[in-house]
Amino acid sequence: MNSIDESKQFIPLNIAVLTISDTRSLADDKSGATLAERIVAAGHKLAAREIIVDDVDAIRVIVKRWIADEGIDAIITTGGTGFTGRDVTPEAIEPLFEKRMDGFSIAFHMLSHAKIGTSTIQSRATAGTAGATFIFCLPGSPGACRDGWDGILAAQLDYRTRPCNFVEIMPRLDEHLRRPKAKGASA
Repeated sequence: MNSIDESKQFIPLNIAVLTISDTRSLADDKSGATLAERIVAAGHKLAAREIIVDDVDAIRVIVKRWIADEGIDAIITTGGTGFTGRDVTPEAIEPLFEKRMDGFSIAFHMLSHAKIGTSTIQSRATAGTAGATFIFCLPGSPGACRDGWDGILAAQLDYRTRPCNFVEIMPRLDEHLRRPKAKGASA
């Protein structure tokens, strides 16, 4: 089980929240609000919050912009992970991943199964990294957002979590892009 190492200092992250929905606005976006409230309550900074329709290209525009923004450490999306014709979040975001995080989906479904049983299979929650940015895609219900944050992300985005957490590996996410030339290599 996870534990918090109180001898280490909390490191606040800059986290962006994207709600993917054809029907929500900021005024009635309960899932985005749930995530935003939890992010701030945990001591992180809400770096951005937007709502976009269920459209692959529109979703990618925002997510690519946030990946390129050095001021954003993590992106959490909510919505569009189901199976209806308009649910396109995994199709929009997974091609952007440099590395998939299969364990996130497994952990999310374990938590979800404990609460909603086999209905958890109706979610395609996914996660990965791109451009040294963590990306987590949660379902569109406030309950799923609470479960994803409280049960997984709050601990993994806290530098003090032991035995390990995502924050401690952040400086190494783009090491393959920074590798120095080998001795004797020509320019």
